[in-house]
Amino acid sequence: MTDLAVVIVSWNTRELTLQTLQTLFADLETSGLNTGVVVVDNGSTDGSSEAVAETFPQVTLFALTDNLGF
Repeated sequence: MTDLAVVIVSWNTRELTLQTLQTLFADLETSGLNTGVVVVDNGSTDGSSEAVAETFPQVTLFALTDNLGF
């Protein structure tokens, strides 16, 4: 059972998304919450999807081919 679900929607925000995930996981580490984190990348061309997948394998990543927005 998940206590907290976090969904991040991004488009060409590689560094900002990585910083956000780093801060989020650092804060969650001591929270004791069972969490799920989802990143929906809207067709970024800056390597966002690849960086998230490589750096945060615990994230559920939806790497879309088009920018569908929110």
